[in-house]
Amino acid sequence: MTESVETAFEQGLERYKQGEAPETLIPYFKDICDRAPKNSTAWTCLAWLYLLTDKPDRALKAASKSVKIDDRPPQARINLALAMLDTGAKGVRPHIEAVERIISLSDEIRQDIQENIEDGLTRKPDWKSLQRIKNWLFPTE
Repeated sequence: MTESVETAFEQGLERYKQGEAPETLIPYFKDICDRAPKNSTAWTCLAWLYLLTDKPDRALKAASKSVKIDDRPPQARINLALAMLDTGAKGVRPHIEAVERIISLSDEIRQDIQENIEDGLTRKPDWKSLQRIKNWLFPTE
């Protein structure tokens, strides 16, 4: 009996939170994306893992799929902007502006994004593009 995509996703997220290396989680989340190709959140997670492991080209593809499926989640837009910065692609500003609009509407979403950025900087302290995005979104913090 195979586990549901939702169960697999939750287990993968828990493994990430417990500190499992992104390199070992990439195949796990890739499998989830293969099983549920229209799951925007899974693609967002896969893009983040690629970004953490210095694979910006793969991250760009995953993040683009995520935003194409659902362009509302701010983390999907941030991952796309990060991948664009890391690959030298143009067109970052509209994604940052969309995130700014979304986080201005909800303190909870704003806090989630701040926590995600801090998590990224903890896992990859020299991540210059994430630091740039942090400075754009939260200039006084």
